[in-house]
Amino acid sequence: MKSVTAPVGVALSHGFTGSLASVAPWAEALRREGFRVVTPLLPGHGTTWEDLATRSWHEWYGTYEAAYLELAQECSTVVAAGLSMGGALALRLAALHPVAAVSVANPGLVIDDPRSHISAVLRYAIRSVPAVGNDIKRPGQEEHAYKRVPVAAAHELKLLFRDTVALLPRATAPLQVFRSTVDHTVTSERSVAAIARRYGGTDIRLVRLRDSYHVATLDNDAETIFAGSAAFFREVTGVPSVATVAGQPARTEEPA
Repeated sequence: MKSVTAPVGVALSHGFTGSLASVAPWAEALRREGFRVVTPLLPGHGTTWEDLATRSWHEWYGTYEAAYLELAQECSTVVAAGLSMGGALALRLAALHPVAAVSVANPGLVIDDPRSHISAVLRYAIRSVPAVGNDIKRPGQEEHAYKRVPVAAAHELKLLFRDTVALLPRATAPLQVFRSTVDHTVTSERSVAAIARRYGGTDIRLVRLRDSYHVATLDNDAETIFAGSAAFFREVTGVPSVATVAGQPARTEEPA
């Protein structure tokens, strides 16, 4: 019999070339709401871009899946969440495991850079390219992402996206998508369109973020993500807020 430490666990992932700093405030906000949150550092991240160049997308997903499996042993219910590529990992997890809900911020499923079409060859000719990085509207914020993107890793990212899009019809959990109106990393609406077209579930909720760029979890709309995802997870799982459990009126917040 598993020992339940919290009724709902959240497997939360950072994005490609990013770090735990990009999702740390989101994780802390959810913990304050009573969720058990695990935020794995994906292989090749938090080290050097040269290290990232040696990693495969299977390693990234495997590490994230291990976090889910850890939570499944400790919590009665598990939900998935992620930023950018972390959103793709969360969606792939939902296609392969019985997560109760998914919440993603600026998820990537399509690479808009036209060079991605030749990444299989380009990775042998060019080791790295400059990164967009720290795409945050709010001054003074730092996600601690790599300054360069290894082309070999970008090719792995493309393979992850392709595999995840193919699996989307198998994912049926209620889905919440936070999407910035201006995003210099996931630049087009093609990733959101892929979700709308292929996702297997019918409960898909799109929340527009009008005052943030790509790393919205560190930007002006961060509180919208934090409060919105907590409320969404509580609604779907039926777990009351910390305030309600303590006998206080629950605070409700509407997305901007």
